[in-house]
Amino acid sequence: MTNILPTFLTGFAMSAALIMAIGAQNLFVLRQGLKREHVGPIVLFCGCADAILIAAGVGGVGALLGAMPQLTLTLTISGSAFLAWYGFKAFQRMMAPESMTVSAQGTLTVGRALGATAAFTFLNPHVYLDTVLLMGAAGSAHAPALRPIFVAGAATASITWFAALGYGARILTPLFARPSAWKVLDAIVCVVMLTLAASLIGRIVL
Repeated sequence: MTNILPTFLTGFAMSAALIMAIGAQNLFVLRQGLKREHVGPIVLFCGCADAILIAAGVGGVGALLGAMPQLTLTLTISGSAFLAWYGFKAFQRMMAPESMTVSAQGTLTVGRALGATAAFTFLNPHVYLDTVLLMGAAGSAHAPALRPIFVAGAATASITWFAALGYGARILTPLFARPSAWKVLDAIVCVVMLTLAASLIGRIVL
């Protein structure tokens, strides 16, 4: 029983350290938070997806994925194509004469928003590296009885982060009341998405 809290905190800290890096998923959640569009379902989806992937890694799926290079290749190609497409859409928004504002009506249905969230989550090979392989290996190092505690800590960190990102984005509402701020955000999204897409293709080539 004395190991429960340290195990929970280990899972929490490791998950938090991995998830806070700026990436495609985080930028998408931030943008939806700024638009105040389907934030709750998106946050819940991201948190649950991380919990499932981490639990799968702790359960031994990481070793299975490591033995299936063709699946990794498929995910890499699909993820690169999706990121490049989303980066191009951000570039189009940035170059459009009209600009978005915080008060603008949402443009995505909840189904499309969750579909995009799923793509950012499951088409990114880095997600599997972080959650299934790294977190899975760390969780597997604990005694079997403590592994669910590790997963619970990691899942708590994930949900906490996405909730803070999605709902905390409204703090930036005064800044994004200016249309030019949306263009800057879309420029950042474009650069990050295209860079990630190029890095994935580079891994295939090399």
